[in-house]
Amino acid sequence: MRPARAVIVSLAALAVSALPALTQEGGNTDEMDAALAAGWKASFTCSDLFNAGQSMAEIEQNDLSGIYPDYQRAYDKLPGAQVNTLQKTVSVTYSANMPPRIAAWRPGFGCTQLPIGADAGQIAFLPHFASWPATPAADRGSAIGSNVKIQLRTEEAERLELPVSSAFDERTYGNGTRTSAVLVVRDGQVVAERYALGVDHETPQRTWSVGKSIAATVLGAARRNGIIDIDYPAVIDAWNNGADPRRNITIRNLMNMGSGLDSGESGSRTDRIYFGGGRVVDQAATKVLEAAPGTRFKYANDDTLIAMRALREAMKDDDAFHRFPYEKVLNKIGAAHTTMEIDWNGDFIASSQVWSTARDLARVGQLYLQDGMWGNERLLPEGWVKFVRTPAPAQPATGPGYGAQFWLMTDAPGVPSDVYYMAGNRGQYVVIAPSMNAVIVRRGYDANGGAKFEINDFTRDVLLALQAADNERAAQRSQAEIEAQMENMTAKERAKFLADQQAMQAQPN
Repeated sequence: MRPARAVIVSLAALAVSALPALTQEGGNTDEMDAALAAGWKASFTCSDLFNAGQSMAEIEQNDLSGIYPDYQRAYDKLPGAQVNTLQKTVSVTYSANMPPRIAAWRPGFGCTQLPIGADAGQIAFLPHFASWPATPAADRGSAIGSNVKIQLRTEEAERLELPVSSAFDERTYGNGTRTSAVLVVRDGQVVAERYALGVDHETPQRTWSVGKSIAATVLGAARRNGIIDIDYPAVIDAWNNGADPRRNITIRNLMNMGSGLDSGESGSRTDRIYFGGGRVVDQAATKVLEAAPGTRFKYANDDTLIAMRALREAMKDDDAFHRFPYEKVLNKIGAAHTTMEIDWNGDFIASSQVWSTARDLARVGQLYLQDGMWGNERLLPEGWVKFVRTPAPAQPATGPGYGAQFWLMTDAPGVPSDVYYMAGNRGQYVVIAPSMNAVIVRRGYDANGGAKFEINDFTRDVLLALQAADNERAAQRSQAEIEAQMENMTAKERAKFLADQQAMQAQPN
């Protein structure tokens, strides 16, 4: 038997050796902050250059400004990014003892970050397509939906001028907010469109969490094709073991933000994936339960990431999985300027890391207005649109309601009760208004930690403008009907009609 004193000394030594790990759990070191800041710079520079064709000056002004405040100090110490235009890579040095942070672009996958500590030699291990079609250059037509009857809509254009122009003044809908694009679609046709300097109809921006609604659309297409069942438990193999209670989580739970999984204080911060080059399976799928599935709402990027991982495991064919969003949804609706980026392990980072134009996002919204149909083809299963806009069993304590990867505009006075929307960081919004048959897109570069764009007020003002256009057309039709009626009258009937009209107008109120 060991002496009691020796046992006590050993336990004390073990406790001391464990202290650094305990104190660091859940937080960042200066080294990690520097690595994440460098990852932000490398990934955004790469995607803006090679997905969006932005200049370095535009990138500095837009995506490299207004970053997370907690990384600003580390970011300010970074040198300039090193760009290899031939190999389409971007690297950012942040440490004398570690390789630079590296992001590499490949057709169809956009930019992928290597993990912290990896060097350029690891780029060869990244997934790639054997072939990928070139992106079409032109997207100038006014038809965004399918089966659209093109009409001259001067009434909408005139009425929308004020709210659309006000969205760019950095005051009306949020002091200091920076709008990059506004697009309004009515009956499948563009009725208003405006962009900030350096952005146009073919410039993709990061969707941030609007990507969650795109992920929901991909999952809907998978359900339509019989690949997944949203109520089948044990969505990923890693959870289907022994006593693991996570095997009871369903894709429905994940889409409702009701997984019950631990995701820290803020489920919207998955920085070690977004900026650290971490794998989805290491960072998102390893959390433990802290609430029963389906009983608690907690907005969490991990829920979306795991749902898309479940699709990958269900398909059991990575090439088919990576092509699926394009072949079954995006290409069919004409969203040719959209790229869904992946981690280095091949999982879509669809909770945020999607790059898309305002027009392509409008097309996704229009697909929902058309009940999942595009032309004569059903892309989403019957009932899917109702599912994503139905309030989840557990709801946020305050603010707007939540459906399934879509928000419900239940906190907006003056807005129809059927409005639901996609929302993402830095002011990305796609609003779907079924009763007005309209889609409203607002893109932005609002600063993290700064003012938020007031999407409720903007939606109200745009829909009021559309209603005013309808009223004006109705008045014009009534007048035209009166004139046509008069044309068909005899001179005597016309004289009597005019006399009756004058008599009515002369009567006191």
